[in-house]
Amino acid sequence: MNVANPIEQAMLDRIKARGDGWVFSPVDFVDLGNRNAVDKALSRMAAAGSVRRVARGLYDVPKRHSLVGLTAPSIDQVAKAIAGKSGTRLQPTGAYAANLLGLSDQVPAKVVFLTDGRSKRIQLGKLTITLKQTSPRIMATAGTISGSIIQALRYLGKDHVTEETVKRLDRRLSPDDRKQLLKDLTYAPAWIALIMRKLATLG
Repeated sequence: MNVANPIEQAMLDRIKARGDGWVFSPVDFVDLGNRNAVDKALSRMAAAGSVRRVARGLYDVPKRHSLVGLTAPSIDQVAKAIAGKSGTRLQPTGAYAANLLGLSDQVPAKVVFLTDGRSKRIQLGKLTITLKQTSPRIMATAGTISGSIIQALRYLGKDHVTEETVKRLDRRLSPDDRKQLLKDLTYAPAWIALIMRKLATLG
């Protein structure tokens, strides 16, 4: 049995500590060795089956389901890895934002994130993740509950936001979430700002 070199062993220890399902890139190991050594270690681990290469520069240790076998990587984990790899911020949008907030049961085959980095597409099996560059103003609420609500409500459209929609959102909000909504009113379209203000005062 081959003994992993010190860098590879340290990487394996970190991966094991984070648990199955963690999606990572070489950037997550730059403190353990130079980039070339990290890249080579990941290549060896992928070839040995210790990790799975899910996209260019992205890896995981897949979770195994008793019925379906190896599961696909979590979209959220992939997004975090992409953001960490490129040093950018991401904001879920469209059907995926609505799904995350429980406003839609639809799990889209194409997921779109707004970003302050470069636009690009990443293919994960049958799933396409699109990063779409947008303005600093829109990215001002990236990663906050406000950003998710603004994007989800934009996707649903003003005429399709009902009292039940507001109730579903209300049930998900913490006191800190409500404070955040009040802080971010100026970044939302007028009709969404009214809903955010209502949600902020319901709790």
